[in-house]
Amino acid sequence: MRVEIWADIACPWCYIGKARFEKGLAAFAHRDEVEVVHRSFELDPQAPAAGDVPVLEMLASKYGVSREQAEAMESRVAEAAAGEGLGYRSDRIHGNTFDLHRLLHLAKARGVQDALLGALYRANFAEARPLGDADVLTAVAVEAGLDADGVRRVLADGDAYAEAVRADEREASELGARGVPFFVIDRRYGISGGQPAEVFRQALEQAREERAAAQAPVADRDAGERDAGKDEVGEGCGDGVCMPGAGAGS
Repeated sequence: MRVEIWADIACPWCYIGKARFEKGLAAFAHRDEVEVVHRSFELDPQAPAAGDVPVLEMLASKYGVSREQAEAMESRVAEAAAGEGLGYRSDRIHGNTFDLHRLLHLAKARGVQDALLGALYRANFAEARPLGDADVLTAVAVEAGLDADGVRRVLADGDAYAEAVRADEREASELGARGVPFFVIDRRYGISGGQPAEVFRQALEQAREERAAAQAPVADRDAGERDAGKDEVGEGCGDGVCMPGAGAGS
């Protein structure tokens, strides 16, 4: 089984959703059969590369609310993060994530993609480190297992892994992903949002059962065929999702 996850490092629900998915996966009896692939999605591709806008200021401007209201928005997300044992700071900076996604493709090639994604989420949300700073970003990548010189080469070459990022984003659009996180199981089932761990566990169980039914003799397929097509890619609850242009918190 393969689970593909479209997400953005600037998305708090992607951060929370990753933790919830991992709990659901850990509770899935056949977790050793599951391959997880992380894919790129930019919520705010027009954001400046070296972002220096505080998240609270960005939220207040984007939604036309006061700073106090922006703080309340962030407080609700922080509460959800705390429920998963995650740190969450609102004094972080909002910026462009394209280079971060390029590094995630480098990390995929080196076999440390999940480690780097986790490190980037922690650096951004739990530690409020400025990931738009090349030195800070390099340090985080090295902590996740990448070679510093390799990281610097990719950051210096704007074309390195750029097409891989764009390809992920095109694919997300083709699959109907309107926001992130977006989870796709075996290119058949889509789950939108940072759902509870049990939702992910149940989805994995269902996908495995229906795969087994499809491989069974024709006479044994009735149950699987009754529900075929019920859950299509792109259909989700829409709850706990970051939409383009709303990447920093909502």
